[in-house]
Amino acid sequence: QVHVVESGGGLVQAGGSLRLSCAASGRPFSNYAMGWFRQAPGKEREFVAALSWSGGTTYYADSVKGRFTISRDNTKNTVYLQMNSLKPEDTAVYYCVAATTPYSPPISLRAGTGIWGQGTLVTVSS
Repeated sequence: QVHVVESGGGLVQAGGSLRLSCAASGRPFSNYAMGWFRQAPGKEREFVAALSWSGGTTYYADSVKGRFTISRDNTKNTVYLQMNSLKPEDTAVYYCVAATTPYSPPISLRAGTGIWGQGTLVTVSS
């Protein structure tokens, strides 16, 4: 059974940085695209970023482009989300999602279909 576990959330001041981690287990990690979503209080879940199985292709939501970077370390079965220049509107629960089909394009994760973690809370104070 595949497990996806996020970590690294916390409280940070506006303008600060935070790095989220997502560890996946239960299958060959390097064969699957990975992504991040977030859900702010009272809002719908939204796509943040996605990364191909090789790490060579990335996609970002316009709201985070230039500030967030998604990456992966296949030797550690972990995907990261480096978040810089954080804004109060980035406050949300951040979820990691793993593709269910090997070698599928990361853009397919934008639909939200995949294996989800429990989420980690990021709070950005003004």
